[in-house]
Amino acid sequence: MIHLPELISDLGFILVTAAVVTLLFRRMKQPVVLGYLIAGVLVGPHVPFIPTVHDSESVKVWAEIGVIFLLFGLGLEFSFKKLARVGKSATISALFEIVTMIGIGFVTGMALGWSKMDSIFLGGVLAVSSTTIIVRAFDELGMKGRRFVSLVFGVLIVEDLVAILLLVLLSTIAVTQTLSGTELIGSTVRLGFFLLLWFLVGIYVLPIFLARVRKYMTDETTLVVSIGLCLLMVMIGTNLGFSPALGAFVMGSLIAETRDAKRVEHLINPVRDLFAAVFFVSVGMMIDPAVLVKYWPQITLLTVITIVGKLFGSGLGALVSGRSLKDSVQAGLSLAQIGEFSFIIATLGVSLKVTSDFLYPIVVAVSAVTTFTTPYMIKFSEPTYHWISRHMPAPLLSLLERYEAAANQEGRGSGFAGLIWDAYGLRILFNSILTIAVGLSLDRLARPILVQQFGEIAWFTTLFTVIGLIVAAPFIWAVVFGGGHSSSISERDAERLNRLGPGILLGRILLGFSLIVFLIHLFEPMSTFIGASATLAMVALIMFASRYAAPTYKKIENRFFENLTDKERAEQEQNPVRPALAPWDASLAEMVVSPDSEVVGKTLLDAKIKERFGVMVSLIERGSQRILAPSRDQLLMPYDRIFVIGNDEELNEARRVLEEAPTVDSDDSLDPSYGLSCMMIKPGSRYIGRALRDSGLREDADGIVVGIEREGVRILNPDSGLTIQEGDMVWLVGDMKRVDHLRTAHLKTEPTHA
Repeated sequence: MIHLPELISDLGFILVTAAVVTLLFRRMKQPVVLGYLIAGVLVGPHVPFIPTVHDSESVKVWAEIGVIFLLFGLGLEFSFKKLARVGKSATISALFEIVTMIGIGFVTGMALGWSKMDSIFLGGVLAVSSTTIIVRAFDELGMKGRRFVSLVFGVLIVEDLVAILLLVLLSTIAVTQTLSGTELIGSTVRLGFFLLLWFLVGIYVLPIFLARVRKYMTDETTLVVSIGLCLLMVMIGTNLGFSPALGAFVMGSLIAETRDAKRVEHLINPVRDLFAAVFFVSVGMMIDPAVLVKYWPQITLLTVITIVGKLFGSGLGALVSGRSLKDSVQAGLSLAQIGEFSFIIATLGVSLKVTSDFLYPIVVAVSAVTTFTTPYMIKFSEPTYHWISRHMPAPLLSLLERYEAAANQEGRGSGFAGLIWDAYGLRILFNSILTIAVGLSLDRLARPILVQQFGEIAWFTTLFTVIGLIVAAPFIWAVVFGGGHSSSISERDAERLNRLGPGILLGRILLGFSLIVFLIHLFEPMSTFIGASATLAMVALIMFASRYAAPTYKKIENRFFENLTDKERAEQEQNPVRPALAPWDASLAEMVVSPDSEVVGKTLLDAKIKERFGVMVSLIERGSQRILAPSRDQLLMPYDRIFVIGNDEELNEARRVLEEAPTVDSDDSLDPSYGLSCMMIKPGSRYIGRALRDSGLREDADGIVVGIEREGVRILNPDSGLTIQEGDMVWLVGDMKRVDHLRTAHLKTEPTHA
């Protein structure tokens, strides 16, 4: 008789039960994740009269694979460039929320008489919201276009990254049983070094590899290659002392930057969903209903704390970052739940055997309750804001509005530290990391292999010293001499930096020398430093006297930036009609101010159109009068025709306030002589090297410059002192005929209208 392995029968039993329960939950329009948890309870050992899983250890292995694919999928949606674009509001809001919830969770756990380790893990569990649940809720409610949603998505991106850090820190705390400031800083630095290093290496290597094999990539081979890359990074991360989840997340983030990202995500989704289902069912298997009944007061308390604490934490963070009270309240209520990362953190505590048995089912119960409440929290977030604003003292409400306006003012100067960072910071940081990585790779990987094969040989140290310095030479050159002022720095700030030039150069030279000493010290003891100075002199000659380091580095840097924009170029190739660097998904719309609108008789400053809706007023037409780029003191009058720039959701919100009755033509078309257009600054243009205010560009176009794209950097509402450079993509709102004539006469590019 053929024997069926228990692993296969258990897996079949799990999936059949999960299928039945989740179909019922879909019929009831409830989250599928919750159905998986219920299925886990049913097939677990705590429910009698129902067959249970026999080989629970094998199921745990499948569940761990589920965590890997779950994090890989999150990484595919993450993208390092998204992190750079979310802005200060999302970062500040996320950090406020995480710090608040960790503190509240720890204090609550200690107040309930739990152990210190239980309380620490409780804080970590409550700190991270559920990306999956929130995205699905926004989809079902049709609210993805709302303004506050972009803030919520930005917070989720930052939270995902911080959650990875929490996994590393909690693992360290669980092993050492102490929370040391030194260990905290050390773990954070190690994680940061790991992420930045693999971002640099991955962006340089991965697009090249995928481009070389793309012609051989069917759906089958693409799936196999992507899973292979994921598991390869899992092994690398594990060998470096990080969790498998971190490796999967990093590889997903790297693939997200390539032109194959959408295809990989499409192919990996069924695999991810399958293993994620096993993971969530395994989570449910650990729930003991008797424990839930016993600890229902704690579950209720933690549910309330989660909702109120996240509203307070993320809402306060959004207010501090300069968002409106409305956006802050809506974002806070949208984030009021815990989900997949909370399960992973709780699972970590169980697997390390540092948390009590009751913590896990309590966490899952709180997640289940907040999963149910999330759609209602999002739906009633706007009425909640109105209730809060009605009951808030008028002086406090006025103070928040003034703070919001002040926080969103543009053109504030940067301190010297900020200027130096903008001009040189990232280049110095990245190249320092690469230099250190070169040394550590030779010391920890290459040298042990040679020693194992040939034994200790005296000249190995000199060999590795020379190789390390030669390989790192381009990066050390970039640390000392590479780069220059950021393209977005104004002439005034450039002059300030030039005055600091000698001091900055001295600091860079000292840093470069320190990196050289670090490389030598890895292989040569300091007692032989004098002897190694000859090697140093030789490599210095190679670096600075020859033409090796500078051109090599420039080739590497050019390739890196080419790979970094690979995905955008692919999108432009697929959709050549729309420019790849569209102005932040913005469009130009015409509105007519209704006599009944609340803004009539107010200045633009008092009406707070930009602050409330995020749109920019570029033109006001009043009879035969045309007011271009109106000042904040310009009054709004009945029947004013105003032209505003923003995305669809922002424009719709502004239109509801400005137009209480439709007074525009039925075709709702813009004045054909006035619109939004872009043009590329080509070599030889007379605008190159001149400040916007002195270039004559605005006068030639009879319009205003609303944005500039420069080397992938987007500058909205550029300062009038900004110098125009070759290759700039300039976005103007002006007379379309004059802009087209200007492009034909001076720039020789095809017209592009939005």
